[in-house]
Amino acid sequence: MIRVLLADDHPIVRDGLRRILAGQADLEVAGEAANGDEALALVRANDFDVAVLDLSMPGLSGLDLVKRLKLEKPKLRLLVLSMHAEQQYAVRALKAGASGYLTKDSASAQLIGALRKVAAGGVHVSEAAALGLVSAASGDGPPHARLSDREFEVLKLLAGGASPTDIARQLHLSVKTVSTHKTRVLEKLGLGGTAELVRYALEHKLL
Repeated sequence: MIRVLLADDHPIVRDGLRRILAGQADLEVAGEAANGDEALALVRANDFDVAVLDLSMPGLSGLDLVKRLKLEKPKLRLLVLSMHAEQQYAVRALKAGASGYLTKDSASAQLIGALRKVAAGGVHVSEAAALGLVSAASGDGPPHARLSDREFEVLKLLAGGASPTDIARQLHLSVKTVSTHKTRVLEKLGLGGTAELVRYALEHKLL
């Protein structure tokens, strides 16, 4: 039996995932979490085989949550389920310790197979994500591939219209630290300001 933890802050999404897994003799939803902190507490207290994680939850979330869960339970397999397109986060999620990446619009068709593959020790990624891994390893990826995970998070939030104060609150950082990250992002991407950053994000489909 494959014991699965579902972590998503939207009850309707968890209900949908539960329905997809219902009736599968080898899959059991053994726990549910509505945010990253709940997911971490459940993983500490229980033995799951696979955790299905949304990247955008309140509290501890995103790549930080992936890294933290792998630190707490190295043998736990992590399947990221995200609304973000694969070119945005798949490579970073796999590098952080995830064993697979699914977009939410493909979950209904691929979730069961992905869970079984990941639980058996395999990796589930699309062809596009696999090519992204190869590009990242060879250094041929886009300029934003050179950003740290935190810088990439700040880039996306800034491009989405969030202020440094909003970002500091969401990522539990100081405004000064966010400003430092913003400066580094602009320098690494060779951009002159926020307007150019937004244009870059749109051109590279990061929004």
